[in-house]
Amino acid sequence: MIARRDVFQAIADPTRRAIINLVATQPRNVNAIADEFAITRQAVSLHLKILIECELVSVKKEGRDRLCEARLDQLSEVSAWINQYKQHWESKFDAMETYIEKLKKERHGK
Repeated sequence: MIARRDVFQAIADPTRRAIINLVATQPRNVNAIADEFAITRQAVSLHLKILIECELVSVKKEGRDRLCEARLDQLSEVSAWINQYKQHWESKFDAMETYIEKLKKERHGK
């Protein structure tokens, strides 16, 4: 059984993140995307294939063109994962702030 790629694998690569940024501003065809990178069109196509598999990019036909569009709603999985750690660190910083305030009061109280 082949494991399905996930969003985290897709955004792990800087080229794929750059492709998402490009098509997030406006849909583009594969050639327009490939023109933005110093890699082969075939390499760009492989990156797009992964992004499509992870549902971060969709392709629609318009005439002879195949336009790639970002599907940013798929990034909600990443956002949820990050938020759990954000909450963790915010609670740590709150505790540290409380401790610092306690130390300040102790110093000024002497």
